[in-house]
Amino acid sequence: MRIVLIGAGNLATQLGLALATAGHDIVQVFSRTMASAMELSSLVRASPIIDIHHIVADADLYIVAIKDSILTEMIPCLCQDREEGVFVHTAGSIPIDVFQGAARHYGVLYPMQTFSKYKRVNFREIPCFVEGNDEFAVNRLNAVCASISDRVTYLVSADRRYLHLSAVFACNFVNHCYDIASEILLKHNLPFDTLLPLIDETACKVHMLAPREAQTGPAVRYDTNVIQAQAMLLKDNPQVKDLYERLSRNIHRNAINK
Repeated sequence: MRIVLIGAGNLATQLGLALATAGHDIVQVFSRTMASAMELSSLVRASPIIDIHHIVADADLYIVAIKDSILTEMIPCLCQDREEGVFVHTAGSIPIDVFQGAARHYGVLYPMQTFSKYKRVNFREIPCFVEGNDEFAVNRLNAVCASISDRVTYLVSADRRYLHLSAVFACNFVNHCYDIASEILLKHNLPFDTLLPLIDETACKVHMLAPREAQTGPAVRYDTNVIQAQAMLLKDNPQVKDLYERLSRNIHRNAINK
């Protein structure tokens, strides 16, 4: 399949590599800067471009992997005079109808994973959620996703927004907690890698247990002596102290409502 990547960030890089490995022809990589476009283009053997008007009109699939804030303003120009192609975005919370009126065939390709530009991932294990405005778009999306992932599911925009919300809690907020833990340890000259076995075991447990059943720690039983003492250790960081206390209360609330 002839594919154009619009964007050269974390997701576009990993998706582009997976598509190229699967044998698809990545025709062009568009980015705002030539350096970014060239970096990804060199990996997937595509042509780098920075002018949206130079995007080819005969690609089978146009994958838009850019910031949500600029997606809407770019779509009209991108879709113009390219009626035979399928246009998709990769955002978790943007509805499919953002393309309505601009493209003939359009949809969503949402790979639910955290991506970093320089860390390769195994796309075959990544759940890919697709949505299309017509059978033509759905068939093309199913075909391209099946070539890179063993877990392809159709999901409408109304439900995808809740999937994305859950991912923010399970990934982004959890990683923020790692960052807080790292700062606490760094301040007291303790290595972060001390926590890695604990982090790994916590993640492994939810493969076997429901998260609420796997919950441990002083907040479960609401051990006020420990909670108050730990909160005082955070007195110089009121925001984190408040977060600690709120999370502790919520964990206990869930524990007694199991």
